[in-house]
Amino acid sequence: MKGRKRYILAFAILSVFQSTIAQDAGFGFRNQFSAWSGFSFTKPVESQSGIRYIPLLQPWWKFGKSSKLDAEISVNSYGNLLFTGFNYDSADYDFKPYRLWLRYSTNRFEIRAGLQKINFGSANILRPLMWFDKMDFRDPLQLTDGVYALLGRYYFANNTNIWLWTLYGNDKTKGWELSPSVADIPEYGGRIQLPFPRGEIGFSYHHRVADFTGFYTGLPSLSEPHFDEDMMAFDGKWDIGIGLWVEYVRKLNDKDNQLMSRWESYYNIGFDYTFSLGSGLNFNFEFFRYENHPGTGQEKAERNISTAALSYPISLSHNISGMVYYNWDTKEWYRFLNMQLKYDYLSLHIMTYWNPDNFSLYSGGENRSLFTGKGLQLMLVIDI
Repeated sequence: MKGRKRYILAFAILSVFQSTIAQDAGFGFRNQFSAWSGFSFTKPVESQSGIRYIPLLQPWWKFGKSSKLDAEISVNSYGNLLFTGFNYDSADYDFKPYRLWLRYSTNRFEIRAGLQKINFGSANILRPLMWFDKMDFRDPLQLTDGVYALLGRYYFANNTNIWLWTLYGNDKTKGWELSPSVADIPEYGGRIQLPFPRGEIGFSYHHRVADFTGFYTGLPSLSEPHFDEDMMAFDGKWDIGIGLWVEYVRKLNDKDNQLMSRWESYYNIGFDYTFSLGSGLNFNFEFFRYENHPGTGQEKAERNISTAALSYPISLSHNISGMVYYNWDTKEWYRFLNMQLKYDYLSLHIMTYWNPDNFSLYSGGENRSLFTGKGLQLMLVIDI
């Protein structure tokens, strides 16, 4: 909480003195309202209705020809009501910082500090490089909590760019993590992206100390269940008539963590192509695989999932898309269909799904129960 107050104070001071420290200044302000209602066709029918409001303030200050200071300040406020049949079940609500960062940038360099979204990589749907976010490809709003971090990036003239980051004060799971990080121990890492014939490639690394306290409860002999984790990754994307991409992550776990195998691997290979049918039919395919490499007394774990997605623009403002997932290990199908009707600042999403009752594709997420079983969801979004 103290860290958040410092950011707010810094923004306030800059706002007060912007006329004296900057040659030019201004700000943008946006509002996003959304409301939804969903039904799962169980016996009895389960339903959920909710609203969300995300205001976004974007102040900026220019210094000379190439230097700029800008910021994002936004909150995520929402509430859900759940019903079983006609009976009230429960309520879920929250009001929390969504983005709270300050950035200094020039033509080739930027450094950004605060609560921010950090994501990268080549895959679209099931992303091995989903290290710092939990975005669901099916979510029309593409919402994800941010991380408290310091991120620096440098861009070379040949399109090579280097990223360096450190995270601090994050005590919730991110991406594919099984356990949260130790909040008061910094995480750190970096990435380099390089141009490559007909595309680009990237190499990434991240280190953190994971907190497995909840998993080692009842083992008093282990006083500090904090373990090092290191992730190393390669990804690439190429345009060779079709769009082709690959992501590979190799994770090294602490040898003293008996719950985890020493090594884990995440793979993704995919492609997309737009057929010249009507306004253009886009097809997207990915294959994702996770596997561990168990030691003595540990169990083998793996997950193999194929995804296929289609998207077709009915008109300039209307679009229909659908996707299918198949889990080769559990023999489960996941199906999702979305029609988007967009009118200036207003859009309507009509979504239907047919999935297993026990959802297992993504971990975390506020509204994950909406996509379990068979159901229908309507969402209205106003962006002004």
